Amino acid sequence: MTGTTSSTQTTPRPRPRILADLTPLRESPDYRRLWVGNTVSWMGSAMTAFAVSLQVYEITGSSFSVGLVGLFSLVPLVVFGLYGGAVADSVDRRKLGLYSATGLALLSVVLAAAALAGYHRVWLLYAVVALQAVCGALNSPARSAMVPKLLPPEQLPAANALQSVTTTSGFVVGPALGGVIVGAFGFQTAYLIDAVAFSGALYAMWRLPSMRPDGAEDRRGRASVLDGLRFLATRPNIRMTFFSDLCAMVLAQPKALFPAVAGLWYGGDAKVVGLLAAATAVGALLGGLFSGWTGRIRRHGLAILLSVGAWGLAIAVFGLTRNLWLGLFFLALAGWMDTVSMVFRTTMLQAATPDEMRGRLQGVFIVVVAGGPRLGEFLSGAVADLTSPAVAVTGGGLACVLVVALLAARWRGFARYDARDPRP
Repeated sequence: MTGTTSSTQTTPRPRPRILADLTPLRESPDYRRLWVGNTVSWMGSAMTAFAVSLQVYEITGSSFSVGLVGLFSLVPLVVFGLYGGAVADSVDRRKLGLYSATGLALLSVVLAAAALAGYHRVWLLYAVVALQAVCGALNSPARSAMVPKLLPPEQLPAANALQSVTTTSGFVVGPALGGVIVGAFGFQTAYLIDAVAFSGALYAMWRLPSMRPDGAEDRRGRASVLDGLRFLATRPNIRMTFFSDLCAMVLAQPKALFPAVAGLWYGGDAKVVGLLAAATAVGALLGGLFSGWTGRIRRHGLAILLSVGAWGLAIAVFGLTRNLWLGLFFLALAGWMDTVSMVFRTTMLQAATPDEMRGRLQGVFIVVVAGGPRLGEFLSGAVADLTSPAVAVTGGGLACVLVVALLAARWRGFARYDARDPRP
């Protein structure tokens, strides 16, 4: 029998990825060290933040005093966020990250030393928290601006999904770990563990190559914060990443109402409040763990609009539920959508921004992320007092959907943004 055998073989289609894409960790040793160090130090920082709140309450017995911890952290973070971004566009980002991480580690040592010495003064705790916020405002823009230098553009969504796992797991694990350690060994042990945890971040920064911003040698003096804001004013796609996040965080932020709705809707107590607070974080963590599909998406602007709209709808439906498990489900769904939005917003910010502007726009990102939820909590609390918690939650969710739809209609190019041709 005669005949020919075809040499053409069908290339099998790659299996759809479900779990988080670990390619950045496998292919870039520098990024891997940075991610591992950041994950460990983030959990330590979350543990310290929780321990400080416990210590303030132990000293004062006042919930108001505990609330001031957040204020002393928020104000420096917002004020120095923009400045830290400008610094990150002017100096070697590796050195800035190294020095600011060293400052954070030393401040944890100060807390541990004070606790060991029995020096329990609220003013010292407030001062350390404020200085930690300053160091964090310098560290975060520098660290975030490094990532596009370490990875190719197609790996940025995966890297940002991995960062969401770091952030959310820190929020979930850090306080729980802090409560156990403080209860068993005291405040000083929690603070010392945090100081040691920073060694991972310090080692990762130390191993990095020099990370001077593009064009830094040609500029005289510090990069201007105003130049960064002027640049943002001319870049509608990047502006929309901030506007869309503010829609979700300001208009549909129900966190401040959890104590009220736990009793009014579910007949529960503090345990139910804890479940409501944890549901969003668990959903966000799941969104990061099951983020493998994000690398296949090219229409990042459309993905942001849909995920922010889904956040608003999930919050609105949560406001209509009176079944606890349904309520927890929709809060978890909202958290998942928040992670999806964050992955694509951060990727757009990194890919569509010139390197010499990345630090300053990361500073704006810090201000939006830190200030938006606080403003949203104030707004939801005010609306609930004037009307009811149900109106505040459901109305806020629907307002989020409406406003993001209006923004999409106003800047139609945002939905057409293509990651293969990133334009700011």
